[in-house]
Amino acid sequence: MQRVYPKARHQVCCVHVSRNISSKVRVKDRAAILDDFKAVYQAKDREEAVNALEHFERKWEKTYPRVIEAVVNNDQMLTFYDFPESIRQSIYSTNLIEAFNKEIKRYVKRKEQFPNEDALERFLVTRFLDYNHKFSMRCHRGFGKAKSELIRMFETLED
Repeated sequence: MQRVYPKARHQVCCVHVSRNISSKVRVKDRAAILDDFKAVYQAKDREEAVNALEHFERKWEKTYPRVIEAVVNNDQMLTFYDFPESIRQSIYSTNLIEAFNKEIKRYVKRKEQFPNEDALERFLVTRFLDYNHKFSMRCHRGFGKAKSELIRMFETLED
């Protein structure tokens, strides 16, 4: 991705990080550790998020050193704080992508079989075109408000 889009920034899904943490800690600690992690990605700005991450690390590093190391060393976890506040809730998770992937799986399962790869490809392209048409005139929550800020941000990146 970086080779083709060198200025693109990657954001890992904080929901998936939470699930990963949850699967690697004791059941009795799950609620507490996930609440502490939630404070990281629900902070009002990057500074508060970094403070919450430091608190998270100090509190849990002795009990779960490998889990905490993986979370703290993930450089792509706080990328969404570089974007306007109105869209952060939409981009710290991959829910938009996952919903579409789930829809594709449901359509493919209903179809059951394809005579060849070309048929599958045509089917998928049709789904993609329908999706693009459906959402071409819609603005996802927060993006309308952030549109001018995003344009300024991307113009700055081009310079």
